[in-house]
Amino acid sequence: MNQKIIIAIDGPAGSGKSTTARIVAKRLNYIYIDTGAMYRAVTLAWLKSGLELDEQNVNNIVDNITINLIQGEQQQIVLLNNEDITQEIRKPEITKFVSPISAMGYIRKKMVAQQREMGKFGGVVMDGRDIGTVVFPKAELKIFLIANAEERAKRRLKELSLVGINQSFDEILQSIVQRDQYDSSRDISPLSKADDAIELDTTNITIDEQCNFIIDRALKIIERFNKFCG
Repeated sequence: MNQKIIIAIDGPAGSGKSTTARIVAKRLNYIYIDTGAMYRAVTLAWLKSGLELDEQNVNNIVDNITINLIQGEQQQIVLLNNEDITQEIRKPEITKFVSPISAMGYIRKKMVAQQREMGKFGGVVMDGRDIGTVVFPKAELKIFLIANAEERAKRRLKELSLVGINQSFDEILQSIVQRDQYDSSRDISPLSKADDAIELDTTNITIDEQCNFIIDRALKIIERFNKFCG
């Protein structure tokens, strides 16, 4: 048998979570789940509603939408009510409001339940801000990625330019710093490193290096499971 484990990758915005998780999942033949995209989809649904940013309004919205994640050839496809919103949810206006919406208790409860359902059989690489602490606290491998704010801003600037979104470096840097503070200090599921997570600073290493680091540890865990079960 080949044991399927859960790999939880957490960290702040721009630390390389999504790119790393996607590559690791592909190389292990696992399912990649970008939980941040789910909160961005909720944020987009709220923006389209035209309603005030009120917790009850957002709660009502999330009860009447469907969010699906599909594995595409190059990236994860995000569907909101069967509409492809993969690119739309990366726009600055979504980034501006995703933190307060993702901090709402009922929204997190709904999204976490869906995320747990997606990963209950293992064989997933899931990235976010509370995967190793809240969603899957018993995940077999937990990674916490960090990088300095300037490097993360450079990465986000490059990502946005590739999809035709123009934003200055200073604007992105300010947004990242503000989001770090908000996500780390919120009352519900704050961004924090699980006690048993491996911290990896990605500031001065390549994507390949960080992916190899994670895959090496994942394969060792899988090997131990297979020996035990065999």
